[in-house]
Amino acid sequence: MKKILIILFFPIICYGQSLTTKVEKLFLERQYLEAENMLAEVVRSSPEDLIAIELLGDAYGHQLKWDGAIDCYEKLVKRDPDNADFHYKHGGALGMKALSINKIRALGLIDDIKRAFHSSANLDPMHIDTRWALIELYIQLPGIIGGSKSKALKYAEELQTISMVDGYLAKGYVYEYDNEPELAEMFYKRAIKEGGSITCYEKLSSFYENQKLPELAIGIIETSYRKHNRNALHYQIGKVSADYNVQLDKGERCLKAFIENHTAKDGVPVEWAYYRLAQISKHRQQKEEALRWINKALEIRSDFRQAVRERKAIQQL
Repeated sequence: MKKILIILFFPIICYGQSLTTKVEKLFLERQYLEAENMLAEVVRSSPEDLIAIELLGDAYGHQLKWDGAIDCYEKLVKRDPDNADFHYKHGGALGMKALSINKIRALGLIDDIKRAFHSSANLDPMHIDTRWALIELYIQLPGIIGGSKSKALKYAEELQTISMVDGYLAKGYVYEYDNEPELAEMFYKRAIKEGGSITCYEKLSSFYENQKLPELAIGIIETSYRKHNRNALHYQIGKVSADYNVQLDKGERCLKAFIENHTAKDGVPVEWAYYRLAQISKHRQQKEEALRWINKALEIRSDFRQAVRERKAIQQL
């Protein structure tokens, strides 16, 4: 559920400009504890302020303080039971808590998670995020405790009536999880044809990686780059090249282009590109070159655990 639920903790509704601006700035700067303290004071002085309570729940969620987030969202659901977003956030916080505790205790939360997401879906027939969460829930739960491929596909069908692209991506996800690669590939390709977003291409390239088909993955990423011209896609090509020891010259060129054009907007820290270049040099048995790249990565971030392990492996060449 993690990859679906990371979107939970950003404010959905507007608030008085001053508080909203401050909270959003703190969230962007990852000053979550400061936001929590400020919002807790607002809630103490205005305990009926639903939007402040929601923002406080979001602040707790950013810090993985699930009990605090659950408490806030429970208050919201009780005070405004017809708000689909409140039920969705409540279910999401419960789901994230279930992932953070042992499996026996987590079982006791499943009915509450389902109830929250179903309430959200019933209240808002156009709520895309809730339907994604239900698909994730039903496809990952074992059948003995309520998992169901057919129910996951039911919500994928509902998604498709709202957003054709989301519906195709959801079906691809369900069939990939259920080990039906031909159907998964078909729906991911339909999503690309229908929408053609970077996300659509990422899902198909990741699918090919999971199927141990790196050449096909690189081909899809290259197609995405020709359409979207995003520097981050250079890194993705280099990553696949390094991970699977294929098309090393292309991988090296793309990683160097990524480094040359790198900005914070790329979303991948530049040290990861140096790490991948070190892997490529290691595949070529170029020990000194590999050490040069891995040391560049560690100069940027000395606690880069993967790079520390990779340096040890390179030193053994």
